[in-house]
Amino acid sequence: MTTALNRMTGSILALTISASAAVSRAQPSESWYQQVWCEGMDGKVEHRLKDGRRIDCLTDQYAIEIEFARKWPEAIGQSLNYSMLTGKQAGIVLILKTAEDQSHWQRLKTVIKHYTLPIKAWQLGP
Repeated sequence: MTTALNRMTGSILALTISASAAVSRAQPSESWYQQVWCEGMDGKVEHRLKDGRRIDCLTDQYAIEIEFARKWPEAIGQSLNYSMLTGKQAGIVLILKTAEDQSHWQRLKTVIKHYTLPIKAWQLGP
């Protein structure tokens, strides 16, 4: 009985350690980046529009979409739409989690420049 109890206790301990390690490796969520970046810019996080949609960050000057790098095309449309609805300038904060995400940043900047889109872009990360 004691051996079985020791094995079970050991298994529970191993699962607890494994779960803790997984949590410590977890990447911050998009909402975490929104909160940190927007508050640092004295903006309003998750500003709700009349139709129920939410702008990730609204500052005195910008309506900003904050998005992970791979979703850069969506960020263009959302930022322009939020700009139109608020009368503020469009902005995008692109979250780069890895060095490979730099290619998404370059694509975003290339499209903005090619079409002379009125979008201010910032990058978060490497």
